[in-house]
Order: sequence, then C-alpha cells, then structure tokens
Amino acid sequence: MNYITYLAPVGAVIALLFAFYLAKKVLRADEGTELMKKISMSVRKGANAYLKRQYTGVAGFFAVLFVVLIVMAAFGFLTWFVPFAFLTGGFFSGLSGFIGMKIATASNARTANAAQKSLNTGLRVAFSAGGVMGFVVVGLGLFDISFWYFFLKWWFSNPDHLVIAAGQTLEAAQIQAITSAMLTFGMGASSMALFARVGGGIFTKAADVGADLVGKVEAGIPEDDPRNPAVIADNVGDNVGDVAGMGADLYESYVGSIISTGALAVAAGMGFSGVTIPMVMAAIGIIASIIGTFFVQTKEGASQKNLLSALRRGTWISAALVAVIAFPLIYFVLGSDKIGLYVAIICGLLAGVLIGFFTEYYTSDTYKPTQKLSATSETGPATIIIGGLSLGMRSTAIPVIIVGVAVLISYFVSGGGDDFNMGLYGIGLSAVGMLSTLGITLATDAYGPVADNAGGIAEMAGLGEEVRERTDALDSLGNTTAATGKGFAIGSAALTALALIASYLAEIKVIDPEYFANLNLNITNPAVLIGLFIGGMLPFLFAALTMEAVGRAAQGIVMEVRRQFREITGLMEGKAEPDYASCVDICTKSAQKEMIMPAILAVVVPIVVGLILGVAGVAGMLAGATVSGFILAVMMANSGGAWDNAKKYIEAGKHGGKGSDAHKAAVVGDTVGDPFKDTSGPAINILIKLLSMVSIVFANVILAFSLIR
Repeated sequence: MNYITYLAPVGAVIALLFAFYLAKKVLRADEGTELMKKISMSVRKGANAYLKRQYTGVAGFFAVLFVVLIVMAAFGFLTWFVPFAFLTGGFFSGLSGFIGMKIATASNARTANAAQKSLNTGLRVAFSAGGVMGFVVVGLGLFDISFWYFFLKWWFSNPDHLVIAAGQTLEAAQIQAITSAMLTFGMGASSMALFARVGGGIFTKAADVGADLVGKVEAGIPEDDPRNPAVIADNVGDNVGDVAGMGADLYESYVGSIISTGALAVAAGMGFSGVTIPMVMAAIGIIASIIGTFFVQTKEGASQKNLLSALRRGTWISAALVAVIAFPLIYFVLGSDKIGLYVAIICGLLAGVLIGFFTEYYTSDTYKPTQKLSATSETGPATIIIGGLSLGMRSTAIPVIIVGVAVLISYFVSGGGDDFNMGLYGIGLSAVGMLSTLGITLATDAYGPVADNAGGIAEMAGLGEEVRERTDALDSLGNTTAATGKGFAIGSAALTALALIASYLAEIKVIDPEYFANLNLNITNPAVLIGLFIGGMLPFLFAALTMEAVGRAAQGIVMEVRRQFREITGLMEGKAEPDYASCVDICTKSAQKEMIMPAILAVVVPIVVGLILGVAGVAGMLAGATVSGFILAVMMANSGGAWDNAKKYIEAGKHGGKGSDAHKAAVVGDTVGDPFKDTSGPAINILIKLLSMVSIVFANVILAFSLIR
C-alpha cells in the first residue's frame, strides 16, 4: 500500500505542467497598445530589479546559516542532509515567488487589454496568471518534499545508516530517521518566506502610502494617475509583495503542514502509512484544484457578488472533490478503525472555507461592517480610523472560535481521548486538509495584484470608460480576494504552527526520551510562564519594527514625489513625464535595509530563549507567539482590508464620492491600513512558523547547552 506514496511526485509534476499550460495561455494573449506595453515593461523592470537585489542580499543570509548548520552537523547536532535541504527549501520557495511574479507582471497589460473585449475575458486572463502562482507553489513544494522523502528512504534502507533503539524494528527506526531529518527542512522555506513577505511588504506599502498621501490627498489627482511619480513603484510593489511574498508565505505553510504531520504520524505509531496520508492528500488537492479552475467564469455586467460567486464556485468544487476522495484514502490506507481522521480532514477544509467567508464578511463592501465603516468617514479621518480598529478587533472572535472548534473536533475524532499522539496527528491532518486546495485558493489571491495593475494600466493608457469600469470591478474583487486570502493564510498558519509545536516536542522526545519524560510543561513552571510572556510580546515587537520600516520608507517616497511635483516643469499639467525609476529605487533600497532586523529577531530569539530557559521556555514562547500572533494578524489584516474597501465604496459614489471630504478621510484610513494588511499582519504568519522551525533545528543545541534543564 506504500506504493500510493508515488502519487505525491506525480501530483507535483502535474501541478507544474498545469502551471506551464496556464503561463503559455496568458502569454498568448495580446498585450495591447504600445503605450500599454511600455507601462507594463516599466513595472516588469522594477520588479525584476527589486527581486535581483533581494535575492542577492538573501543569498548572504543563507550562506551564513548554511555554514552554521554545517558546523552543527560536524559536531553531531544535525544530520549532514539538513544544511543542503535548508538550501533547497529556500531555493524552491524563492523560485516559486519569482516565477509567479514574472507571469503576474507579464499579464497586467494583457488583462487590461482583455477587459476591452469583456469582463469575463479579463477575469480569465487575470485568474490564469494567479493560477500560475498557485500551482507553481504546490508543485515545487510537493516536489521538494517528495525528493527528500524518497532519497532518505533509500539512504536509511541501509541499517548501517540507522541508530536502532532497543526493541525498535528496522522499519520503525527508518521512518523515524526520515521524518526527524525532514522536520528540520522547513527552516529554509520559512527564512525565504520572511524575507519575501517583509521586504515585499515594505516596498509595496512605502510606494502605496507615498503615492496616496501626495497624489490623492495633497495634489488631488486620481489613483494611478500617470503624473504621480510613485505610481509605477506602487504597481511594482503589488507584485513583489502580494504575489512573490504571498506565494513564499503559503509555500512555507504548505510544506510545514505536510512534514510536521508526517513527524506526528511517527509519534502516533502510524509508520509509513501515516506519513503517506498528508503527502497523498496534497496530490489529491492538486488534481481537485485543477478541476476547480475550469469553473471560474462570469458574464458581462456581473456584480461584485456575481464575481465573488464565480471564484467561490471554483474553490468550493475543489474542496468538495477533496472531501469525497479523502474518505477512500483513509479507509483503504489506514483502515476503518481510523476513519475519524477523515473527519479531521473535513474539519480543516471547513475551517478554511469559513475563515475565508467571515474575512470576506468583515472586509468586503457588499456587507454591512465595511459599509458602516465608510459612513464614519463623513466625520473625518479620526472616526474612520477608530472604526477600522474596532472592526478589526471584533473580527478576531470568529476565526479564533473556528480554529478552536476545528482543533477540538480533530483531536477527539482522531482518538485523542485514548491516545494523545493520535489526537495531535489528527490536528496535523486538519492543517493539511485546509491547505490541500492551496493551488486554487492561492490563484484567487494572486489574481488580485494582476487586476490591480490592470486597472492602473487602463488609467495610465487612457482606455475607455467602459474598460476602466471593468478593471475597477476586477480590482475591487481583487481587494476582497486578497483579504480573504490573508484570512486563509493566517488560519492555516495557526493550525500549521500548532502542528509544528507538537512536532518540536516530538523531536525532543526522539532526541532524549528520558529528559522528555521528566519535562515540566505546567503553566506554573517559571520557564514556561516567562516563555509565554516573551512569545506573546514577539508579534507586537515584530509588527512595530515592520510598521516603522514602512513609515520610514514612505517618508522617502513622499519627499521625492513632492520634489518632482515642485521641480519638474509641466508635470502637473501632463506636459512632462515624471522620474518613475527614482521612486522604485528608493523603495528597493529601503526594503532591503529595513527587513534585516525583523529577520534577525525571528531567528535569534528562539535560540536565546532556549539557551536560557531550556526546552520548557521555548515551548512556552512558541505557544505565546502562536496565540497572540494569530489574533494580532487577523486584527491587522481585517482592519486594513476594511479601510481599503471602505475607500472603494466611497469612490463608487457613496457618501459624496471621489474628491469629497469623506473620500479624503477614507484615503487616510486606507493609508494607515496599508502596512496593517500588506506588511505587518501577513508577516506575522511567517514569524510564528519560523520560530517553531528554528526551535526544531536547534533542539539538540538547546538540550546540550541550556542553563535551565
């Protein structure tokens, strides 16, 4: 029955082939007029220059950590495979973001041009471009996992390469060695994700804030007006932050959920069959997601609800297919007595759908919360900011309850009442279930920046009013799908982080069973309590660092845009062209400089906490960071999404429309919300997972050198 595991690499190849098909389909579309091509090329050049500089800087970080891991392996703290798998994880994570961004920047003008034909044509081009990102992420992620799984299975088939404990079978020792090694591999993906998310987030929001504050508020010119020097940087930022950054973020969750669930399967005594399930589930999800993409289409004149229904139709069909196929998978691989694990998978699927729906409810302007928020703009910026903050705080309740219920049900239906480790395995499978349809879920998210760029190009190229209406409809839908995608990413990060915490403790048990048997994780243990406080504080400190980074970078853009408006003769009259490249360069330099401190924080803190407070302190820190990080990320993402769509709602003609005092107040609210939803909030997802990954990799060092045993 273990031959079914070969479905994992087959699924990976199918995903990459489908991504290639979608890419060719997008590139066959006409790019439009020469002006549209020129604008698109400017965005493409800026995005390429940013990623080249980012990857150069990140290469230095990876080189240093690679040497550290090599030294650790030389002293016996890690297997020799870990340093190299660390590099492959980072490489494939970065590659997925790079490919997704290349297609996204190539499809913006094509989407705008397609919108001249019909709304559905524009939707299909943008969605296909997003699909490339989605299927490249799941394809490369599952390929990386499959490669190392089968390579390690071959390597550890030799008993001479194994340490077999007394009373342990050869097969049990083999699968334990495989999963213990693979568990440390996610650190490369996590590290790359942090740089991509934080750096991209700083870039995009510095450009966006600068463009809005000077262009909209001070100069009173429309969004995406070609006279605004920051408009190209803004469009570049959409791609490096919301395509490359989001792709790396969810790549990390995807890989982390699969490998941590595999480790939990071994702890639960499920052996090779238990490890097979999450890998095959991922392959099934790929096929289901591909089928779902063919159901995403709409008709001319569709409302926002119609457009949302078109995207929902694809994701719901994919989820339904996974739900159907998962039953025989569990039944025939694990047996009828383990059918409760199927319920755990369904819990994860439903949790993902519900979190997405309630995120949409709180952030879309088709529902009451955002409509009410837009009304507060009539009394000025202060009231809309207060309203947005309170909306974000209120919106945390439902996702927390959904995740809590999913965890509780998954634990008990999997047999947690009788076997603690089986319950944890069920929670891991719940996370895998939620992420199984990531191919199409990420496609609906990555679609957003493409539609946003298309709207900007339509404005700058002077396309007809009908075209702009269509691109505005696609852009507004993109705002909602982006907010929904962030909610999904946060929810999946919470479940993945819970599985990783359990995997961390399982790894400690493998390294030193006697120490683990006497480990005191009681909340009254001072080490655990201090760890909880430190972990609870970390997301706030991390958010502060990233918010300040956006603020400093945005100041540079504001000063540059003001300078150009002041010094370039004829710019405001449309008789001269602004210097777009200088704004792109300022954003690029700022992002590279400002992302260093948050990255160091995420890597260094778990090691320091471990060396001082020991294993118990690290467990407390991980728990505290997961709880506060999950809630803070939801609040920031939903506040930012609601402020953005409240502004869009007013621009559609409500409360005085564009140029009114209410609109100016809403622009201020949206400006505050930009780093909330696109920099700090999403990056917290990665923080809580990277903390766990670093803790797992350095578990041996912490056990050997911690001050508190």
